[in-house]
Amino acid sequence: MVSRISNAFIGCLLLISFISSCASAPPSKKEVISPDLHFKEVESSKQLRAMNEMILVNSFSRKGDPYRDYKIGPDDLLEISVFDVEKLNKTVRVSSQGNISLPLIGTLRVKGLTANELEKEIRQLLAEKYLQDPQVSVFVKEYRSQRISVIGAVEKPGVFEVSGQKTILDLLAMAGGLKEDAGQLLFLIRPSSNSSAPPLEEAAAQRGERAEPGLPIPQTFVIDLGDLLVKGNLTLNVPLLHGDLLNIPMSGKIYVAGEVKAPGGFPIKGKSITVGQSVAMAGGPTPKADGPETKIIRYAGKEKEILSVNLDAIQKGEEEDLVLKENDIVMVPKSGRKAFFTELWEFLKGRVGSVALGTL
Repeated sequence: MVSRISNAFIGCLLLISFISSCASAPPSKKEVISPDLHFKEVESSKQLRAMNEMILVNSFSRKGDPYRDYKIGPDDLLEISVFDVEKLNKTVRVSSQGNISLPLIGTLRVKGLTANELEKEIRQLLAEKYLQDPQVSVFVKEYRSQRISVIGAVEKPGVFEVSGQKTILDLLAMAGGLKEDAGQLLFLIRPSSNSSAPPLEEAAAQRGERAEPGLPIPQTFVIDLGDLLVKGNLTLNVPLLHGDLLNIPMSGKIYVAGEVKAPGGFPIKGKSITVGQSVAMAGGPTPKADGPETKIIRYAGKEKEILSVNLDAIQKGEEEDLVLKENDIVMVPKSGRKAFFTELWEFLKGRVGSVALGTL
C-alpha cells in the first residue's frame, strides 16, 4: 500500500515538473521582416502592375486600326486600283525580294512601305508621264503569316502566329503580361536574314552603341522595360519581324549582349562576377568583336551610367576586371575592320574549299 502511494506521489511530481517546464519555455521567435525589404517589395509590385497596365492599354488602343502603320513585306497580297482606269487595276503578290510589277510602271520596290506611302509613290510615277492627277488606292488583301516567339518571365510564353504589323507591346499582351519575377530588360534577338528596322538603330544610339557605317548593327537588341512601360518611351516599342524572339529574363541577373557567341542573362545572386567572367559565360567574344570599345550600362534608380572598359586588356591581365552589379549590361560592339576581314576570310575559305573539291 505504501509502495503504491509512493509511486503515485512520484508520478504527480513528474507531471507538475513537465507542466512547469512547458510554461516556462520561451515563446518561439516570429520571423521579422525588414521594413526596407517590405517597402522594396511593395514598390516592385506597384511597378509591375503599372507595366502590365501599360501593356493592356496599348493592346486596347490599337484595336480600332491594327494595320494603320503596317509595313508591306514579302508574300503580302496587294489590291491596287486607279480610279477610272480599269486596265491599271491589279491584284499582285509581293515577291520574296519585296517587289511588285505594275502596268506602265514596271518593277517597283514596296518592301517597308505602308499602304499610304505606296499610294503616293504610284500616284507620283503615273502623274509624271501618263495621267493627270490619278486617284490611287492600295489595299492589303492578305497579310503574310509571321511567327514571333516570346520566352522568359511572361505568363504565357510560346510561339505566336500573327499577321499584320506587331510591336513589342503587342506580343507582351499576347503573352499575358510580365510575371512578378520579370527583370528590367528585354532582349530582342533578330535572325541575320532580317533587315534592321530604323527604330532599332535609334534604340541602339540611346544605349550608347556605335553603328558602323554600311554594316548591319548587332542582331541582339536590349530594351529597358522601365523606359518603355513606366516612362512611356514609345520609340522603344519597335516593330517586329518574322522570326524575331523576345526574351525577358528573371531579375537578379547580369546581361551580356552584342558580339558574343551566346548573348543573354546570367544569375548573379550570391556571386561576384566580373566583366571577363560574364563574357566567358556568354561563350566569349566573336571574331568581329571590338573589345577595346566594350561598355557597361548600369542603372541606378532612374539614372543610367555608361562605363567604358577594354575587354582585350582585361583578358590579357593588363586592366582591372571590374565586378558587375545586378542588372548591369555588358555590351560588346562590332568592329567594322574585324567584320570586313572575317567575312573576307570566310569567303576565301569557301573559294579554296571549292577549288580543292574540284581537283578531287
